[in-house]
Amino acid sequence: MKWGFLGAGWIASRAMAPAVHTANNAELFGVASREIARSAKLEPQNVYGSYQDLLNDLQIEAIYISLANHQHLEWVTRSLEAGKHVLCEKPLGLNAAEVQTMIECSQRCNRLLVEAVWTRWHPRFKRLAEIVASGEIGQPLSIDSQFTFKSEMTENYRLEPAFGGGALLDIGCYQANMWVALTNGAKDLRINSVERKIGLTKIDLTTEVDATIDGKVKAHLLSSFDIDALQKLEIAGTAGNLSTDAGESFSSWREPSSLRVNSRIEQFQTVDAFVEMTQEVSKKISSNSGWVLPVAESLRVAQILDQISAS
Repeated sequence: MKWGFLGAGWIASRAMAPAVHTANNAELFGVASREIARSAKLEPQNVYGSYQDLLNDLQIEAIYISLANHQHLEWVTRSLEAGKHVLCEKPLGLNAAEVQTMIECSQRCNRLLVEAVWTRWHPRFKRLAEIVASGEIGQPLSIDSQFTFKSEMTENYRLEPAFGGGALLDIGCYQANMWVALTNGAKDLRINSVERKIGLTKIDLTTEVDATIDGKVKAHLLSSFDIDALQKLEIAGTAGNLSTDAGESFSSWREPSSLRVNSRIEQFQTVDAFVEMTQEVSKKISSNSGWVLPVAESLRVAQILDQISAS
């Protein structure tokens, strides 16, 4: 699968480019970014002078987009309309209306659209969802999650409201994705409380949410750029408990990890979920056989984030 990248920032250079180079069914055919020298550092076969020049290359089949959040809608739709399949960084859109527009464009163009929530391809996360669905811990009663870190971000789009900045969109989306994955879509969500800390640039440095899913599951979410680094995921059920153990709960990358299922520990070897994602998306495009995050789930996550933002 010939991949083209729009953007050559940290996630593209440190995670996705190595993943495409490592994948057994993909090649990094081209990169376009604001700086030709930065694009070249990803070691693609070709460097393009503009995003549109890359999209005009008929040899490229799939596009990976890692631009600032507010640029996703424009370049997802332009990529789809250029006949490319698209893997776009999270959050897919600034809101559910943008995501719906992208979905309609993908359907009209008959091209695949996938949100790059890379943790969903991690074997530990897949196993976690499998355990919950199996009923081993009974009916879920509560989901408690946290993804926080302190950062001295400067000149970063995550600090700009107009660019889709803020903790909720950046790291809260991982937790909302988890709600959707573990509760069959979190179809009925009631927001009980939302507490925020707003920064000098008017983005949310911290968002904390208490909610009820399907009238019975108590859900707590904490996302922050202003609290010491901690990730956790704990699920209590009528017949037991499940939690992440070794390895970061939402960003375990190239490290061993584990799950605690009641008194049992399940171990997972070092894995690069970016490679898993790249291979599965490439398989889906080429033979319709790989697993990808359903775009309907991305839409539901966007709706949840909208609901939290409006509360």
